[in-house]
Amino acid sequence: MLSRVGYLLKYTVLGTAALGTAASLHGNQYQLDSIGIVRLTRAAVTVFQIGVIYKRDLYGKRLDKSSEEYKNLKSVCHKRSAEKLLDLCCTNKGVYIKVGQHIAALDYLLPSEYVQTMKILHCHAPTNPIEDVYKVIREDLKKEPFEIFKTIEPEPLGTASLAQVHKATLPDGSAVAVKVQHPYVQGNAKIDMKTMEYLVKIMSWVFPEFKFQWLVDETKKNIPQELNFEQEGHNAEKVAKMFNNIEWLHVPKVRWDLTTSRVLTMDFIDGGQVNDLTYIKQHKINPFEVSDKLGKLYSQMIFINGFVHSDPHPGNIFVRKSERGDCDIILLDHGLYANLSDEFRVEYANLWLSILNRDRKAMRLHSANLGIKGDLYGLFACMVTGRTWDTILKGIDKAKPTKSEKDLFQREFPNILPQISGILDKVNRQMLLILKTNDLMRGIEHTLKTSARMGAFCVMSQCCVKSVYNQKIFDENSKIGKFKMTLAQYWALFKIRLYYAVLSLKHLSLQIVGGG
Repeated sequence: MLSRVGYLLKYTVLGTAALGTAASLHGNQYQLDSIGIVRLTRAAVTVFQIGVIYKRDLYGKRLDKSSEEYKNLKSVCHKRSAEKLLDLCCTNKGVYIKVGQHIAALDYLLPSEYVQTMKILHCHAPTNPIEDVYKVIREDLKKEPFEIFKTIEPEPLGTASLAQVHKATLPDGSAVAVKVQHPYVQGNAKIDMKTMEYLVKIMSWVFPEFKFQWLVDETKKNIPQELNFEQEGHNAEKVAKMFNNIEWLHVPKVRWDLTTSRVLTMDFIDGGQVNDLTYIKQHKINPFEVSDKLGKLYSQMIFINGFVHSDPHPGNIFVRKSERGDCDIILLDHGLYANLSDEFRVEYANLWLSILNRDRKAMRLHSANLGIKGDLYGLFACMVTGRTWDTILKGIDKAKPTKSEKDLFQREFPNILPQISGILDKVNRQMLLILKTNDLMRGIEHTLKTSARMGAFCVMSQCCVKSVYNQKIFDENSKIGKFKMTLAQYWALFKIRLYYAVLSLKHLSLQIVGGG
């Protein structure tokens, strides 16, 4: 088997080397590290090494898959392979880091060894020298950097997979954040994505139980959007207009005269990262208020508007104490948005309502409508909620998340990775960014220690009901029919509020009794 892998990798490398070399050299000013064959060979060697780890050190042992020895050995193989993949991402940078960040976001869907290893890429992506930043500014804005900006801080505020952000001041003293694309990204992107596609196909052939084409498809679809900073500016303006009635949400204003496809200049807004517990404590910000506001914002985005900020990792969400005394949410990095169709949005809302109602028949129906047919609907519901099947049947709005449940979830999920992989391969493609977004939001709640709050389901349930009934009202032809549907919607919303009010009182009484 190993010789077969080596044979395939050898000819894959040779087959794409010529194309990659020419394209990458031209696009990156003939830097050696950007040569297509160098990057391709690195990737191919890493994939081969990972294949060897699993084939020789795990599958070649012929151990009982239910034994502790097998499980421990598999964890070791996952960790070693994840470290090799991390090294590849940090060396090849660009698109590879973006893929690594995507892996890091799937906390409940991929082995924890991969997720935890890749999480470093969210806050410690490789940084470029300031001269590279100046070079891109010169090329795109057609002026010397200090003809445009009075000052530019040489140390970046943050570095991401595709760009880094520097604080600067304009001649009038205004503070701005300047996002500058890494100079090597554009030239490498196409060949990197093609390389990944070839290597994923080989790995899927060697390990047929694992299907990762969905990751390639998502990368190919999303990277061109994220590389266009003008599109990011339009996304920022769209979401700011969409939520202009929410006083606690702030989206930095775009400076269009200083923005191109590779340079994005926006007003600078100060604050602390949403996971910075020291900042939150020092500024007397209530973590539950932060979680409630994020929950309201994302429920509205997903179930009502269908326009979803899909990269809510902590570096892209800031908080600050407002003059009103509550907290503001600052939403950054608008490069990646999910545009949900009305049909998908309503189906997803129906799926959540069926989960909250513990209606297994409806869960099966709406899972099938989203691409997951048959008995896998239960596993799909677990992936959507991040809860165990037993908890779903008891009622996820009644049973607060516990450490033991999370431990059980993460302990058992590695045993069904082929099934999870199959679901990710078959599910409606719009679902993939939503799953990523869900996991990132759960990660924030876990850090803030707010996962057990009851209000989250109340807000989400109301948004789901509005989504479903608004579509029914739209589809209804007669005025009487629309009126009846509107009344039904109000009645459903009233029942939700009443239900969660009673549930909150019940939990409060239990706490009082327990305290006494």
